[in-house]
Amino acid sequence: MDITNTTTITRLVLVSLVFLFISGCTTVYYSAMEKFGKEKRHILVDNVEDVQKSQEKAQEEFKDALTRIKELYAFEGGDLETFYDKLKNSYDDCDSRAKQIEKRINDVEQVASDLFKEWEEEITQINDAKLKSSSKKSLKDSRIKYQKLETIMNKSTKGMYPVLSKLKDYVLYLKHNLNAKAVGSLSGEIVSIEKEVAKLINDMNISIKEAENFINNF
Repeated sequence: MDITNTTTITRLVLVSLVFLFISGCTTVYYSAMEKFGKEKRHILVDNVEDVQKSQEKAQEEFKDALTRIKELYAFEGGDLETFYDKLKNSYDDCDSRAKQIEKRINDVEQVASDLFKEWEEEITQINDAKLKSSSKKSLKDSRIKYQKLETIMNKSTKGMYPVLSKLKDYVLYLKHNLNAKAVGSLSGEIVSIEKEVAKLINDMNISIKEAENFINNF
């Protein structure tokens, strides 16, 4: 079998595994991933990395949206339709990214729950008292680290929605009022949303750093 066919088959297998996971066949998914040397611990770390990457992209997309609003604020003549299209595209990017982040965090939470449940069950199978005690401590410490990460990730995720709501308001308002007067009426909003975007990016930075810390120490 040539390399091309092998690569194609591997991709099909991985796609099938993802489909099984999405479909709720988690047991089959986990069993199949174990054959590839991926335990739940590895899957959890991979999923946390996915959230981290999505948040890094989200930071740039929300910055871009803020830039579009500033461009409108500085509008002194030109094609308003073009300005509107840019803002709408930025909003759509941010909205799609928010949905992606939320889904990926849900994946993290599911795998973490399954991992800790399995860990608890397997501890009961350890006969040596010292080893059992050590494993219990490791489980407790890991849960504390994970809970901190989950709290921070969810906080930064919730912070996206007030900003998205404002962006949507601006997009819809401009859609119905594409004129210089309408643009001028939004000028007072720039300070408010700029502060919200800055806070959101800061919260995401905290989440990204906490994810890095979790990955390195889990």
